[in-house]
Amino acid sequence: MNLDFSTVFWNVIGGLGQAVFFSRFYVQWLATEKKKRVVVPVLFWWLSLAGTFLLLLYGIFYDKHRVVIAGYALAWIPYVRNLIIHRRHKEAHLDCPNCGLSCPPQSKFCSECGTRLGLEQANASR
Repeated sequence: MNLDFSTVFWNVIGGLGQAVFFSRFYVQWLATEKKKRVVVPVLFWWLSLAGTFLLLLYGIFYDKHRVVIAGYALAWIPYVRNLIIHRRHKEAHLDCPNCGLSCPPQSKFCSECGTRLGLEQANASR
């Protein structure tokens, strides 16, 4: 068996891509178990993006198989979009002036301490 550097390198990239891509399911499962409800943490999207990138590189530079390349060429778009949505949603949260909890944007009261959240908090957080 001929194992030149290029073959080993690209097989490591492909294996790493598969491992990163698979690890996102483990992250999502742990987050769901911890919260006792279905949760998709931001790390899931970052792992999806990294795994897709590595597998796309593997497909382009080593495997050169059109199906592999096509499968990962556009898969990154929803991952980036979900990261953008997550960031915008996080930035829209209101911080409770009493306890510091990050409350959802439409909240009128803090779910932790009951403090009324008004327009001054919304304006101050932007």
